[in-house]
Amino acid sequence: MKGHTTTHSENMARLSRIEGQIKGVKRMIDDGEYCIDIITQIQAARSALQSVSKIILEKHLKHCVADALAEQHADIIDEKLEEIMTVIKRMEK
Repeated sequence: MKGHTTTHSENMARLSRIEGQIKGVKRMIDDGEYCIDIITQIQAARSALQSVSKIILEKHLKHCVADALAEQHADIIDEKLEEIMTVIKRMEK
């Protein structure tokens, strides 16, 4: 499926950028840079990771949950809704 590949590639690119941010934070700590600057970079990396999480959740909703709804499988719908609620609760922490 073409859309899946594009989304996958985009997510992998985002994760590579986040990996670079984390390496930058490690370097900043090693170099003894100003704590507030380090914290700012950590917050930026967390925000970027949260964005990827939201994209993946949106894809899950549009595909997995939508498929369960379209096929009217009540047991699968309940399972998917429970999964979503668990993920949302974790994202709030």
